[in-house]
Amino acid sequence: MDLIISNVSKTYSNGVRALNNVSLNIPKGMFGLLGPNGAGKSSLMRTIATLQDADSGSIQFGYINVFEQKDDLRKRLGYLPQEFGLYPNLSAETILDHFAMLKGVTAGKQRSEIVKYLLEQTNLYDVRKKNVGGFSGGMKQRLGIAIALVGEPELVIVDEPTAGLDPTERNRFLNLLGEIGENVVVILSTHIVEDVRELCNGMAIINKGEVLLSGKPEEVISDIRGKVWRKTVEKAALARYEAEFQVISKRPFAGKPVIHVFSPTEPQESGFSQVDVSLEDVYFRQIALTEKKAA
Repeated sequence: MDLIISNVSKTYSNGVRALNNVSLNIPKGMFGLLGPNGAGKSSLMRTIATLQDADSGSIQFGYINVFEQKDDLRKRLGYLPQEFGLYPNLSAETILDHFAMLKGVTAGKQRSEIVKYLLEQTNLYDVRKKNVGGFSGGMKQRLGIAIALVGEPELVIVDEPTAGLDPTERNRFLNLLGEIGENVVVILSTHIVEDVRELCNGMAIINKGEVLLSGKPEEVISDIRGKVWRKTVEKAALARYEAEFQVISKRPFAGKPVIHVFSPTEPQESGFSQVDVSLEDVYFRQIALTEKKAA
């Protein structure tokens, strides 16, 4: 079943417009939602998960009208929010058993089999008796996804799941998400470009509550291939380059700024070399365009 989001808008009581006419078509598989902190990603995730109402628009998941059939969507939903609490003095096994009960699995033997399967799938079976207060950040995230998978959901939403994880835990978690995404719709909301590049068949970039771009990662990269140029410049000259060129990103290297510039043709000034374009260049260009428009 596809998730179809049509013209969804949301303004909070403090006047912040979190979502502005958002439309996306998300098929089965991994879908990455990229954007900086405060872009509207979490607001969209919470709206899809029926945790808040939109002001306008609609969301359809297969035959389910999400805004009118919230309970039907919740039965098919697995949700891992950016921040979630766990009782530190309970074991992973006990916590999962509790959530399976909440999902309506009342038969003890069936519940035990589900808990065992999810612990094995998330590589937590060997520590199933350990209190989660002693878990690492990555272990807690994996337990969170195990909780989200209780009830065999058809739609899984994970919000900033790899933030703060060390490289080993991040790889383990991404591999787990990749396996899940083979059979259901998985929305990965993140500001980490590498997470989307490595995992997702489809993606969208969102900022200031608006969808800036959507498509397949390889296609959006192809659209700007041959149009991004790099140069190492002096710090004192950086402002001039930002005024004269479409600088999409800058980062220090050996004490000097290295800038990436978007230009359909090679810049006339010497010292520029063509960049092997990455999804990061696509992302930074879209964000830069938004910031320029807002200014």
